[in-house]
Amino acid sequence: MKDALRRQLDRYLERLQDLDRLLAAPDIASDLDRFRGLTREHAEVAAVAQRYERFLQRECDLAAARELLADPEMAAMAQEEIAAAEADLARLEDELQRAVLPKDPDDRRNAFLEIRAGTGGDESALFAGDLLRMYLRYAERQGWSSEVMSASESDLGGYKEVVVRIAGDEVYGRLKYESGGHRVQRVPATESQGRIHTSACTVAVMPEPDEAEEISINPAELRIDTFRASGAGGQHVNKTESAIRITHLPTGLVAECQDDRSQHRNRAKAMAVLAARLKEKERQERQAKEAATRKSLIGSGDRSDRIRTYNFPQGRLTDHRINLTLYKLGQIMDGELDEVVSALRTAREAELIAEQLAGLEQGGR
Repeated sequence: MKDALRRQLDRYLERLQDLDRLLAAPDIASDLDRFRGLTREHAEVAAVAQRYERFLQRECDLAAARELLADPEMAAMAQEEIAAAEADLARLEDELQRAVLPKDPDDRRNAFLEIRAGTGGDESALFAGDLLRMYLRYAERQGWSSEVMSASESDLGGYKEVVVRIAGDEVYGRLKYESGGHRVQRVPATESQGRIHTSACTVAVMPEPDEAEEISINPAELRIDTFRASGAGGQHVNKTESAIRITHLPTGLVAECQDDRSQHRNRAKAMAVLAARLKEKERQERQAKEAATRKSLIGSGDRSDRIRTYNFPQGRLTDHRINLTLYKLGQIMDGELDEVVSALRTAREAELIAEQLAGLEQGGR
């Protein structure tokens, strides 16, 4: 284990002692918010500290086993213990490196998933519908709930644009790498000569802001338009202007909702989507400043990035950011995204580990 990582883990042991002392204070229960915060931190720090203590113990076991090699009667048993200890140490070091990575505070949040048809006309809109089904099936497999916030359907099916709110455990953390350009290669349903076409959609995944951290929106900077909803709904949609379109004038960002018969509920949904879009805009601007010209392994989330290709004739999915190719497109389109999501997260963690170790070594000089 590198000295820089060991020093960082030593600080976890020290912090655990501090937290034990703070939580044992007789007046701690009088401040419930502080008590909850310390309890949460204690659980996180203790998990790392206990794993590190196990690592230190296995280091001692390894040293003892190596000393036994000099005894011919104990050599065979010592070799077995050395092999076991070295395997445990390698596994524990990998787990510890991942455990101390900086956490994205948004990972645990719910998310808004936005899919927009791009190049390819009707086929692009149909593919947007396929992507929506894929994500909804994946959400269902995860035990998450979903709600369509706004949708603009195309004439032949699919969507020109659709926004869905997905709620559950660590939604944003698992879906955030889906942001970017998604390209499809297949024979469209409208193609009479069997030719393969290429079209594209863009996906944006935005964390839902906490109510306590809701982004401040000046009402004077909003233009709110009402209009009649289109699509299914019988005579009602032709009589009342229940649909809402909200434009944030300083940025030009727009959110609309026409899915509910209540203008009030449509307005609330549109405001929630607008707040998420504004927060995402702030996030991207902050990341652009921090990263300067450097782009991370996973990508910036810029919707112009082509992150993935879905090749239907070959049954192939390729994620271009990590050179991942899977020949199980049917299962993936049915919501079996775990292998893709896990590979993206693992690749990102590997990059963060390398960055962290480099930073620790530089700081320790």
